[in-house]
Amino acid sequence: MEGIKVKQVRRHHAAAFLSLLALLASLCTGLAPGGASRAGIKLARLRTEATALSAAKQDEPAEKISSDLLEVARDACARGERVRVILQTGDGASASLAALLRRRDVRTAGRLPGLGARVVELPARLVERLSEQRGVRFVSLDRETVSFGHVSLTTGTDQVRTTAGTNVSGLDGTGIGIAVLDSGIDAKHTAFLDHNNGVRVVYSKDFTGEGRTDDPYGHGTHVASIAAGNGRISNAEYVGIAPAANVINLRVLGTQGTGRVSNILAALDWVLQNRALYNIRVANLSLGAPAVDSYKNDPVCQAVRKLVDAGLVVVAAAGNLGKDAAGNKIYGAIHSPGDEPSAITVGASNTFGTDYRSDDTVTTYSSRGPTRGYWTDAAGVRHHDNLVKPDLVAPGNKIIDAQSAGNLLVTQNPSLDANVSGSAQREQMYLNGTSMATPAVAGSAALLLQANPKL
Repeated sequence: MEGIKVKQVRRHHAAAFLSLLALLASLCTGLAPGGASRAGIKLARLRTEATALSAAKQDEPAEKISSDLLEVARDACARGERVRVILQTGDGASASLAALLRRRDVRTAGRLPGLGARVVELPARLVERLSEQRGVRFVSLDRETVSFGHVSLTTGTDQVRTTAGTNVSGLDGTGIGIAVLDSGIDAKHTAFLDHNNGVRVVYSKDFTGEGRTDDPYGHGTHVASIAAGNGRISNAEYVGIAPAANVINLRVLGTQGTGRVSNILAALDWVLQNRALYNIRVANLSLGAPAVDSYKNDPVCQAVRKLVDAGLVVVAAAGNLGKDAAGNKIYGAIHSPGDEPSAITVGASNTFGTDYRSDDTVTTYSSRGPTRGYWTDAAGVRHHDNLVKPDLVAPGNKIIDAQSAGNLLVTQNPSLDANVSGSAQREQMYLNGTSMATPAVAGSAALLLQANPKL
């Protein structure tokens, strides 16, 4: 019966350990008068061999399966269940891999040709066999993803109305496309009209399977307006950073504000294939998943790297795990894809509603580094990435911007509604989080690219 095997130390490693014990014993007996020199030679040889063995073990191929997937698969295997995984492949795929993927009980749920990956559903008992096939780069769990807007922190303190940004450069993002991967966008909102009342949300696509591109949750509209809202509803008091940029609405989070890694990968693959059509130069990801694997193996990090290599600026939220329930600081809680080196990872600052930088602070909830994703070598040793992140911080505390009609966040938390004027009621809302800081940076990138398209 096929099953999930517990990885054991290989026999030659065990033999080496026994040989080490035997050699130590011989050294002890050789330390009699006249045997000291021979013992010294043996000890030197032992050190050389041990160093060579350690180096060889670390150079051996790393495990090609994520640790959380192994745990899930073991539990699911005992119950005869199936699992959904992200399969990354490289060159030289084997005939046995192709045969495994053609099995009647194995289903390819999605192909991501631009990313060299696919989404696979299969019996849990086959997961480890899949990872062992030649041509497989890595197999990971199709993890849940969440947005990084923080409702509890927004509703629990005195409201501070923070302007998203003030444009003094004369630039407005004209001609630049910003892809917003989020919970959808209320494209009919006044914030996304151009000077001729045309809609600047130039394309919308759903990747959740729910068959809609609007924003019933309420997060994506707010995020998009921080990057590219026109501020018209508030008489330009709360205007986005790049108010004339075009917005590409890629819905990867569902009605409850959650999604799957596979949704994000499908959207990033779409961006890679269609970036020229809409001049997409910036991608905003105010969302993430736990950073279990090293960025070298994490599928979203690898996808982000491909976009950056293709000339896009990818901006990702750091996450909102900067402190625990008792208020103590937490380190090492950067989410994926914020742990990808090529992404601009953004934490949140609190401006306290002033234009003075001297009183700005990093918010306590903003996730801190170092990054703690890891890969495991053949000797079973974990190697953590330990990268310094986030790269920068931007205003993310009590940000006022567009509110999608009838969204879940405001319905469940009425105090999020920002009644900045009688006519603006139910048009704008407050949110906290690194989700709000990230589009401020994405909008800034759009301005830079407008000024110098060759960047």
